[in-house]
Amino acid sequence: MLPPDDFDPPIGTAETLEPGLRRIVAPNPSPMTYRGTNTYLLGTRDICVIDPGPDQPAHLRAVLDALEPGQRISHIVVTHAHIDHSPLARPLAQACGPDVQIHAFGPADAGMSSVMRGLRASGMAGGGEGIDTGFMPDVHLEDGDMLAHADWSLRAIHTPGHIGNHLCLAWGDVCFTADHVMGWASSLVSPPDGDLTDFMASCTKLQATHWRVFYPGHGAPVDDPAARMEWLVTHRNGREAEILQALTSGPATAAQLAAMIYTQVPPALLGAAARNVFAHLIDLAGKGHVSHDGALTEGRAFRLT
Repeated sequence: MLPPDDFDPPIGTAETLEPGLRRIVAPNPSPMTYRGTNTYLLGTRDICVIDPGPDQPAHLRAVLDALEPGQRISHIVVTHAHIDHSPLARPLAQACGPDVQIHAFGPADAGMSSVMRGLRASGMAGGGEGIDTGFMPDVHLEDGDMLAHADWSLRAIHTPGHIGNHLCLAWGDVCFTADHVMGWASSLVSPPDGDLTDFMASCTKLQATHWRVFYPGHGAPVDDPAARMEWLVTHRNGREAEILQALTSGPATAAQLAAMIYTQVPPALLGAAARNVFAHLIDLAGKGHVSHDGALTEGRAFRLT
């Protein structure tokens, strides 16, 4: 899905999205981060910073400079341990004083599925945005845990899939969806960091609530969450159908399937496409639709069962 051309916010400037909520876009644009990471400032007096972002001095200064008279940062929440979301958390906490703690589901490998742990143990390297391997929160948030302070409250929703320790955050009928749901692109699910089976289950979890708006980790707010969730699930189901259809011609590896399916993708991006296909193949194998011989590896040929 192509990014909307009209999302071009000022970088490093706090913009009000609605009463009690501001957004600062970090100066880290890329094909993975779009215009940059969205850092959210929630509250009017005691501020909760959601996703401090990359460890860049300019962004640290922008967050601190956004504090208005009488405001202080009281909480820091990290949705997941990718290098575009979590590394600034510790420098920000240190700048705010000893009472400010970092909240998250856990370290970078928390919530990782057994299948993905096996792939990582076999030597498979991660793909995508990069892992903040040294990340460690001060406070571990479990699914359903509440954070409440002064004029705001958040409910943690564990949504593994993009990465095992991924959280979405409910603020009333608003959801901070981080990298699980975005409006400008479908979310990256790249083994061994990402698990598609977990991702689809997390989609079902989010669809159980009627949301007014999604505030994602990158890009503009999603004003029709139900429609976006339906599109995301349909998109993934469509890719699954394409893979199953391609396998009717015989066994194939993820790379071979990617070349068959992603016919309009530049050759330089076929590696990422193959990793996405591999995520689908793992999910299909778990559902019994495909099988393979030997140990699970990215180069293994899969066949219909």
